[in-house]
Amino acid sequence: MKYRLFLILALVLTTVLVSAQDVAEPIPYPEGQAIGGVEIQTFAIDEILYYGALDSYNEPDWIAELVAAGELPPVEERLPENPQVIRADFMSTGIGEYGGVWRGFSGIPTEGWNLCAGQTQGWYGINAIYSEALLESGPAFLRNDASEPLPNLATDWEWSEDGMQLTMNLIRGAKWSDGDDFNADDVMFTWEHIIQDENVNSWTNPTSWQIDGEPITLEKVDDDTILWTFPVSRPVQKFFDMDFLSFTMCPEHVYAPMHPAFNEDSDYQTFETFQVQDDLPVVSMGPWVAVEYRIDEFMVMRRNPYFWKVDEAGNQLPYINEVTWEKGPDGIGRTLGTLAGSIDHTNLENPQTYVEAVTRSQEDDAHFYIEWGPETLLYNLNLNLSTSLGVETDRDVALRELFRTFEFRRALQHAVDGDGLGQTLVRGPFTRAFSGGMAPGSAYYDIDSAVYYPTSVESATAILAELGFEDTDGDGVLNWTDGPLAGENLVLSVIHAQADAATGSLAEGLVLLLNDIGIQLNLSPLQGPAYDDAVDSGTWELAVDRIGQAYTTPFTRCTELAPITNLQPEWHREGAEPRELLDFEVEMIDIINEFCLEPDFDARKELISRYNRLYTENIYTVGLIVSRFGLALAERFENVPVGTPPFFFEWTWSAVMGHQVWVAEENRLDEILPGVIPTYGDME
Repeated sequence: MKYRLFLILALVLTTVLVSAQDVAEPIPYPEGQAIGGVEIQTFAIDEILYYGALDSYNEPDWIAELVAAGELPPVEERLPENPQVIRADFMSTGIGEYGGVWRGFSGIPTEGWNLCAGQTQGWYGINAIYSEALLESGPAFLRNDASEPLPNLATDWEWSEDGMQLTMNLIRGAKWSDGDDFNADDVMFTWEHIIQDENVNSWTNPTSWQIDGEPITLEKVDDDTILWTFPVSRPVQKFFDMDFLSFTMCPEHVYAPMHPAFNEDSDYQTFETFQVQDDLPVVSMGPWVAVEYRIDEFMVMRRNPYFWKVDEAGNQLPYINEVTWEKGPDGIGRTLGTLAGSIDHTNLENPQTYVEAVTRSQEDDAHFYIEWGPETLLYNLNLNLSTSLGVETDRDVALRELFRTFEFRRALQHAVDGDGLGQTLVRGPFTRAFSGGMAPGSAYYDIDSAVYYPTSVESATAILAELGFEDTDGDGVLNWTDGPLAGENLVLSVIHAQADAATGSLAEGLVLLLNDIGIQLNLSPLQGPAYDDAVDSGTWELAVDRIGQAYTTPFTRCTELAPITNLQPEWHREGAEPRELLDFEVEMIDIINEFCLEPDFDARKELISRYNRLYTENIYTVGLIVSRFGLALAERFENVPVGTPPFFFEWTWSAVMGHQVWVAEENRLDEILPGVIPTYGDME
């Protein structure tokens, strides 16, 4: 295309011209301001838990009465040979007491119970309670001996001498909540008929279990042992794929009868949807099991009598008998309920609510406290860099070329007043300007690797002028002066998720900031499915977005950091034609491929420093603000790990180890269904 060649040549010349202008140079990225919080207390893994038989076991009195009545087997028969034992010295307030309720809130409908086939149970912690996996990464922030997940259904493992194979031992004799045995057959069913079956809408697929295009294999050794074989030596990063969602354990005895591979009368749609919302109880390995659900209103989970974890005194966990879930249309209800006293925790993730939450927490009748996490709440302005996905018109072609031009991205970054944007969301020290790239609160963050372009309207204006933009009609908006859009105003469309109040406010602030440099920004708020559809189809220009976990815990989701897979990053997805990588993206891919396979933390941190310099120097995305997540949690809860962040490796429910949280008798609230356990039609 002649116009495209012309634009490329013009931009090369422009880069030389702009360098001669009075454009602000990068400055050191400032340190963040501490706002309180408790330092995380960390442990070696053998200080947290171990696996082994104890001399005797205990259970709540009301469960013992069910045993005496013949409704349950004795506790020692319900527990595995080697239960997971939580050490008393790890518990922040010690061995707990039985009883009480945790009142939760879910702002998303329960689609169904087939989590293995991609159905959500309503998030907000419901999925996390329902699901168990080989390993558990949520509490990994508590470890000081390795940056790895905790053992879970897999108790321990051993590498072969060459590191190409991993023998993994499973807990022996654990049972599902209906009393059926858990063993390697469940693992292999999950692997072969969920993960490896491309017809199942699982959270991972065969390509996720490849390294450099070579497949990872898994086989059963015996009922309690599995064997991994890898194409490279010791890929410890894959431990994070053996956890929640990526390896959600699926009960073979429940799912095989409905799976098309075993039932010729079934199909994959039937398989995905056969576990309807209110057909309860469902079979689980989790500490609580849903026993009652009034659709879109209220859910009750009761303790699982077959749960396979205990404390050092032999008390079968969990301590809390019941978890309830109020259902609502969005997450605002959880925060409002926590402030009002009807809900026991919320993740503070909308800075606009922070002042109100802090003020309420300091009032005499408040039932909750707030723990602030590190700076991991990130907001960016993303530019669609794809040259084919969603490209249909000359305008699309021109905009994508413009977005792929470093100097234009630099103009936008200079135009952004991150400190000012943050203060429009919440007054005080909760937000500040963000350089883009890695989260300042990440363990991998190196502040010296951040290339930070300061706010400078003059610099942005000079760059745009050198790019050839000029207000030729005097309406205050710059015009294109060359190519198929010559004479048109420089108007851009920005999408944001309508349910995220912060992204909407930031987008509104950007309208004013970009207006100051002659760019007209049109807002397009989209509901969740519509937003996802726009991203999937590439039919968007700019997007104000909250950046995900990969930029805080990069080793857990390393392939999301660079254009390694076709779907990541979201702002440069592959379309119908091969992706045209920018020069620095090629370097990023090499760095991240090495990072994903590097076993040493210090070496990984050095690689991420190199990556972050490339990211921020080239303004891969335009940084807006960085903030913190807050955890508002009921004061009556004991044994919450010291310094628990609301979001790090996973969200709160996966981090607090809820099965070891307890409530003193004088602080307990009434249970909705006292004395109830999950009961199945064929339960022995």
